[in-house]
Amino acid sequence: MIVCCGAAIVDMVPDAVPGGCNMNVAITAARLGAPTAFLGRVSTDPDGEMLIRHMADSGIDLSLIERGPERTARAIVQTEPTPSFRFDAEGAADSALSRADLSPIGPGPHIVHGGTNVEYRGSTAVVLADLIERVDGLVSCDPNIRPALIDDRDDWYSWYSRWEQAAALYRCSEEDLAWIWPGRTSGSVAEELLARTTRVMIVTHGASPAEIHTRSWSGTSEPVPPVAIADTVGAGDAFVGSILCDLHHLDIRTPEGLDSVEPADWRRLADRANRIAAITCTRVGADPPRIDELDDEPGLRR
Repeated sequence: MIVCCGAAIVDMVPDAVPGGCNMNVAITAARLGAPTAFLGRVSTDPDGEMLIRHMADSGIDLSLIERGPERTARAIVQTEPTPSFRFDAEGAADSALSRADLSPIGPGPHIVHGGTNVEYRGSTAVVLADLIERVDGLVSCDPNIRPALIDDRDDWYSWYSRWEQAAALYRCSEEDLAWIWPGRTSGSVAEELLARTTRVMIVTHGASPAEIHTRSWSGTSEPVPPVAIADTVGAGDAFVGSILCDLHHLDIRTPEGLDSVEPADWRRLADRANRIAAITCTRVGADPPRIDELDDEPGLRR
């Protein structure tokens, strides 16, 4: 399965809608037809109940979810002049995960995705870092930096570095790249990561082509299709969810499996992910399309 770890929160846009970067990834992958589970702690408050219904309605396996009385975190989203987030997350359920047991979904290997800011806070940071260092499947990381949540960069890096070192698939936005590696080019960062654990690095550039770097090849996607933008919340998450879904359909669930994906398929994966992200941008909130809304193939299969 695809297992997305992290935060299930609400985005205020301005009304409360389901959000949380890695829950959005899970929603996308499940709606596109991949067996997907969410791993995280979800509040028992009314917002938490809304999140559970939202995940269930999208077909997500809920067996890995831990429930707790802590409140649901909120992200106050501002879309003008550029998208920005203000977080009300102190003491919230998403940072209080106590354990990560994948046994309810079977032996795997599984694709395990995470790497946003909840993975660097509270007990959740410990639990998920320990998990990714012991799984035998493919670890995927999207740092998805939210500077407003990072009070201590050194402390953040102590957790982030464990994700970076475990990840065979690494996606970041150009904004993430500039924050983590100021002054560095994407090519130099890719060269550094690919010399270690990472086997594929994808850098997204909004409406411009995405960069794809593997150990044997580098290239770009087509530009993102032009659409009428309602907001961009969840676009990057939709991109990642689409990539993970198609890797699952290609039976790629281990780090070594990534080496077998041909350049033409990487371009097809990235082009499809761009289309899914573009559709998400036409809707308010993180609301990726379902497979029956698409007019193309249901995904790459081997």
